[in-house]
Amino acid sequence: MAASQEVSGSPERQRPPHAPADHPAVARPRVGVVLVNLGTPDATDYWSMRRYLSEFLSDKRVVDYPSWKWQPLLQLIILSRRPFKSGEAYRGIWNTEKNESPLLTITRDQTRKVAEGLKARHGEQVLVDFCMRYGNPSTDSVLRRLQAEGCERILFFPLYPQYASPTTATANDHAFRTLMKLKWQPAIRTVPAYFEHPAYLEALSNSVREAYAAAESAPEVLVASYHGVPKRFLMEGDPYHCQCQKTTRLLRERLGWAEGEIQTAFQSQFGPEEWVGPQTVDHVAELARQGRKHIAVISPAFSADCVETLEEVKEEIRDSFLAAGGERFTYIPCLNDRDDHIRALLAIIDNELGGWV
Repeated sequence: MAASQEVSGSPERQRPPHAPADHPAVARPRVGVVLVNLGTPDATDYWSMRRYLSEFLSDKRVVDYPSWKWQPLLQLIILSRRPFKSGEAYRGIWNTEKNESPLLTITRDQTRKVAEGLKARHGEQVLVDFCMRYGNPSTDSVLRRLQAEGCERILFFPLYPQYASPTTATANDHAFRTLMKLKWQPAIRTVPAYFEHPAYLEALSNSVREAYAAAESAPEVLVASYHGVPKRFLMEGDPYHCQCQKTTRLLRERLGWAEGEIQTAFQSQFGPEEWVGPQTVDHVAELARQGRKHIAVISPAFSADCVETLEEVKEEIRDSFLAAGGERFTYIPCLNDRDDHIRALLAIIDNELGGWV
């Protein structure tokens, strides 16, 4: 059984109204909701990591260089080495009890709670499932299963608060590719960026307040670390960088803090291009050299903790701060399956389902 099937429910079949007696039973019409996250390797060994990284780094939304130039470099050089390094990073955070990545565990928990909330509102009319853009459960398999269970309308929800072409757009692209192969397409809606939604900002600010209340001393600076993108994407019209900056401002206003108490930075740069900055790993070191002894880091672009937060932020970026003279580092977890985060997701879903339920 695929991981997502644990929360998707069972179809109820019946003969359509006014159909002849010998008409086969079909699944009764329903509405589907699909939560979508980036993806996960199936395991941490070389070949599992290589398959995952090859799918991810072959995506034109992620790396848009010409294939004739990029694919030989990717397949012959990058993927001969990088799966070993990435596999080591994943092993450091792997959910050994369930033998899966934390992102898969958390996304399943989020989906289960969203499904419970929608069932309380709409009964069996709405089916909820989740998929990954890369790896499993695949977008294609989940959309096909929901259609087979009677979902004639599907709300497709990429769990990225800020829109970016390498995240939101590629997730939507992949859903539309599945529709291109179906004889009977369900109606589909995609959920837009939700970084301005009051319930999302409330959950984000709550997580900061709770982390500060639990700390032995108040951090001097909160760094909002977002996944980076090449600066060229910004120049070509991708709104991600601007939406990240606005997220930081809205969070600061929600907390009632002064300017400078929250600073924006970007992580996960790779390749030779200029990326939006400052780079988090360098920025936290500079804060330490300026005499800041205690900082906190939050990752508002991630809806669930993953290798970029649990390994990169909690280890690499933390080490950079401490090596430069910092003394205390507080990591504020992603919103994951917090109850206020689930309430925010439900509020967004209810709005986007308008007229369907």
